Amino acid sequence: MNEVFEEEVSRQIERLKQKTLREIESETVEKRLGWLSVQATQRHLTRPVTPRTVFEALFFEYMGLRPQDIPVLSESDWQITWSSRNPCPTLEACRRVKMDTREVCKGAYHRSTQAFLSWFDPQLRFLRDYREIRPYAFHCKEQIVRIDFTTLMRLAIERAGASRQTGNKGYGAVVVLGERILSCRHDTASSERDPSLHAEVNAIRDAVRALGQADLTGAVLISTCEPCPMCSSLAVWSNLSAMVYGASIESTARLGKARIRVSAREVADRSPIRIEVIPRVLEEECLQLYS
Repeated sequence: MNEVFEEEVSRQIERLKQKTLREIESETVEKRLGWLSVQATQRHLTRPVTPRTVFEALFFEYMGLRPQDIPVLSESDWQITWSSRNPCPTLEACRRVKMDTREVCKGAYHRSTQAFLSWFDPQLRFLRDYREIRPYAFHCKEQIVRIDFTTLMRLAIERAGASRQTGNKGYGAVVVLGERILSCRHDTASSERDPSLHAEVNAIRDAVRALGQADLTGAVLISTCEPCPMCSSLAVWSNLSAMVYGASIESTARLGKARIRVSAREVADRSPIRIEVIPRVLEEECLQLYS
């Protein structure tokens, strides 16, 4: 083990001992976005934004890894999947202090990697298979997938139309994990006489059932209307990585809809996890649902 790597391991051990995973995550996000800002000012970063070019920016330009450290397993216009086998200070630090890399990498480095991708395009989503992560596997299997917010929002709008036909209030939501649509639901509060059954609640519950676990790290919620405080909080507690919506709480309130005027952004900012909030996707089409 060379001297430089040993120094990196020692620094990481100190971080893990002295800071929370959320603190490490925040520092990592700041460092990565700061680097991107400098690169955008001093250099080009003008290549087309694709899973491949962002993969190269992260691992070769920012992290200084070699192609042989992270061999690509599959690639297309919309995704790139690789196997991380590089010497990893975090892996070695976790071994020494007896911490679980599944918890450390999820808590400190998953969302900070997503922040790097989202700087380029929030439709690029980072996925890590926590069943295939070192030292519990030979490598770490990871992926960048481009999803299409517009296409997914149209699915949510279709579900909102079905909601009206069943005597409900016209909201639709989709939960997607990479290329996999986990759920697509509308609100059923009126038809099932349960005020908690908003479209987002139904969609998140179905997504949890589809995965067989309560943790939806990496998944994205797409809603025709900005999630209310209840639904935004459920998105936080299920560890969703992003909330994407069409019409806002404020705009639908101006149309006469009863709303609790606490934004999804406010809930996200006060939450214990980093969760992206992406507004105004097909906003006008979504507003037509409530006019």
